[in-house]
Amino acid sequence: MKLTERLALAALFRLDPELGHTIAIKALQSGLTPKPGPVTSPRLRTTLAGLYLPNPVGLAAGFDKNATALKPLLQTGFGFIEAGAATPLPQAGNDKPRLFRLREDRASINRFGFNNEGAVAIAQRLANRPKTGIVGLNLGANKTAIDRAADFASVLKTCGAYVDFATVNVSSPNTERLRDLQGKAALSALLAGVMDVRATLPKHIPIFLKIAPDLTPDELADIADVARTSNLDAIITTNTTLSRDGLTSPDRGEMGGLAGQPLFEKSTRILAQLHTLTGGEIPLIGVGGIGSAEQAYAKIRAGASAVQLYTALVYGGLSLAADIAIGLDKLLERDGFATVTDAVGTDTDRWLNQP
Repeated sequence: MKLTERLALAALFRLDPELGHTIAIKALQSGLTPKPGPVTSPRLRTTLAGLYLPNPVGLAAGFDKNATALKPLLQTGFGFIEAGAATPLPQAGNDKPRLFRLREDRASINRFGFNNEGAVAIAQRLANRPKTGIVGLNLGANKTAIDRAADFASVLKTCGAYVDFATVNVSSPNTERLRDLQGKAALSALLAGVMDVRATLPKHIPIFLKIAPDLTPDELADIADVARTSNLDAIITTNTTLSRDGLTSPDRGEMGGLAGQPLFEKSTRILAQLHTLTGGEIPLIGVGGIGSAEQAYAKIRAGASAVQLYTALVYGGLSLAADIAIGLDKLLERDGFATVTDAVGTDTDRWLNQP
C-alpha cells in the first residue's frame, strides 16, 4: 500500500463508516484511486461459468450498490465486479447507524437492509457501462414486497440485458425472513421464475446463487440438489454471518451481518463441503475473510473457481485487489500450477476435516 493510500485510509477511519464509504466512492469517480488495470497472466486467466476473466479476484456486491463507479473499479485490478444489490423499487434501507467497523477483528457488521436507488436507475447506469470488463448484478427483494420471490425476477427483467451475470441473493440477514427463501421448495420456485426471465433476455447470462454461512449440513445438501435441478451456473459461498464467536471489538454486539477476517475459516469450510456435495460440477466463488493472496489461494484450493473481496478493502485499500492477484500468481507458480483451474479443489480434504 502506497503512503498516499495509507493516509487516505487513516483519514476515512476518523469518519462515520457509512460516510467514509460514500467518500471512497466519490474518490473513485474522481480518479483518485489506483489504476493498475486488470492484473493478468497465463496462470491467472480463467473462465467462470463461460465468462473469461483476466484473473479470478472479484469485487463482491455491496461496495458499489448503485453501479455509480463501474469504470474506475474495473481499473483497480479486479478480474470482475458485482454491483448491487438492486431491488425493484428504490429503498432507503434500515435506520442509521447501520455500519460498524470492528478494527480489532479486521471485520465489520452491517444491517443496511438492501438500501439502493432501485432497478430502473441502476439499469440506466448499467446500460452505459464500459464495454470491456465483466460486470454482474446482485438481485434483491424489497422489504415491503408481498411476493419477494417475484422481485428477483423483476430486477433481472429490468437490468439483465446490461450485465454479464446476475446473482440471486437470498442470504442477506438484514431483510426479515429473506433467508427463508433458501429452503428447498421456496428456492426451487424462486429460481424457476428467474430462469424464465433469463430465457427472454437478448443474450444468455449465467445465474449465480449467494448463500449464507450459517446453513446446516442438511440445508447445504438441499442447496446442492436445487443447484443441480435448477441448472445454476455458480454458487457464491458465502454471505455475512450471524455468529459472533471470538470477537473482541467494542461493537461486536451490534445486530446485522458480520463480515471480514472472523468469517474466513467458517466460510471456507462451507465452501469445501459444497465442493464435495456438488462433485466439483458447479463452479463456486469463495467469499468471506479474504485479506491476502494466501487466503485467496486457500479458498481456491478448498474448491473455489474464483474469489471476491469487500471488507478487506476497508483495511487494505483498493490496491489490495491487484496485490492479491499478483501474489496469487506467484503462489500458483511456486506450487507448479499452470493455471488457476489446476489448483481448484486440491486441498478440499483439509477443510472437511476441520471442526
